[in-house]
Amino acid sequence: MTAIFKFDGLLLILLLLICTCTYVRAQFPALLDRNKHGFLGAFWKMARVGERLSPYVALACLAMAIKILLHK
Repeated sequence: MTAIFKFDGLLLILLLLICTCTYVRAQFPALLDRNKHGFLGAFWKMARVGERLSPYVALACLAMAIKILLHK
């Protein structure tokens, strides 16, 4: 099965997208700020979530990393 059909894989993809969008917006703000609506607006929203909830996103990434390391 692909990662999207497993809850853990879906959560990992979501966390990676949030972290990546936040990093891209920090480095190149104009790239995501001009696309606030439509399909590409989802990436802008993920960047905003990463900025505003960064402690919780960091804890979720840490918990996912520990889970992955201890799972195998």
